[in-house]
Amino acid sequence: QLHVVESGGGSVQPGGSLRLSCVGSGFTFRRYAMGWFRQAPGKEREAIACIGSGDDDRTYYADSVKGRFTISRDNSKNMAYLQMNNLQPEDGGPYYCAADATLTFAQAMCNPSNIYYAYDFWGQGTQVTVSS
Repeated sequence: QLHVVESGGGSVQPGGSLRLSCVGSGFTFRRYAMGWFRQAPGKEREAIACIGSGDDDRTYYADSVKGRFTISRDNSKNMAYLQMNNLQPEDGGPYYCAADATLTFAQAMCNPSNIYYAYDFWGQGTQVTVSS
């Protein structure tokens, strides 16, 4: 099967941390740029963080998460991660992992103009809740 699967969501208090993980299966993982997105029901998709394909470790972050979130990947394990620190209530929502072999640069993968772009792989989502 070809897919990506997220894990690591949960409920935390404001100021807390979570680490999301995304595993890719059935495709040559390192050839794909990886990204994390948030899309609440009835709202537009929002790019949170992206990282380039292969050995391109350039990253892109939404302004709202810069300095708090860190995206990384381990091609040897077919894994991508999103470390989220100092979480705030507005960070809550369903987080989705995506992979794409065409938009291989982080800035392209997360470009807001690609809001309706159909990424090659899109996960089922993991819920993040931040409340006191």
